[in-house]
Amino acid sequence: MFQRALAVGLILWMSLGTAWAADKGPVTNLPLPRFVSLKAAEANVRRGPSLTHRIDWVYKRRDMPLEVVAEHGHWRQVRDRDGAGGWVHYSLLSGVRTVLVLQDMLPLLAQPAPEAKVNARLELGVVANLGECQPEWCWLSVNGYKGWAPKARLWGVRLDEIRE
Repeated sequence: MFQRALAVGLILWMSLGTAWAADKGPVTNLPLPRFVSLKAAEANVRRGPSLTHRIDWVYKRRDMPLEVVAEHGHWRQVRDRDGAGGWVHYSLLSGVRTVLVLQDMLPLLAQPAPEAKVNARLELGVVANLGECQPEWCWLSVNGYKGWAPKARLWGVRLDEIRE
């Protein structure tokens, strides 16, 4: 019995390893992992990829950035900034990119330089729309305010990601 369970586990692990090595989603052919945002005001987070799986909790923050780590049919396995996650129906997600501010009173600057004029200050946990990203800086907009912020102070964008 134990040997059979071990063999099944090994096969599952090998198939998951193959999927991860491909770095592309088997359904969308988009990169894995990748960042998306929550399109809906509420989204059930399930234990598995179907309506029959138990709801573990509900995301209640529209535009929140999430990271897609796996795909299965119409379902995407996501995780949030805290590493918590589960399966969400793809119709509740958007390709529109947003980021979560990780520093309280983060300066939003007029230029991508530490000495630039401060346009605004963003509170910890603010969700902002993501624009262009240079090696160390990203352009953000939120509630009519726009400017540059250090990429290292944001969650929802990879440190090596460049966006035009």
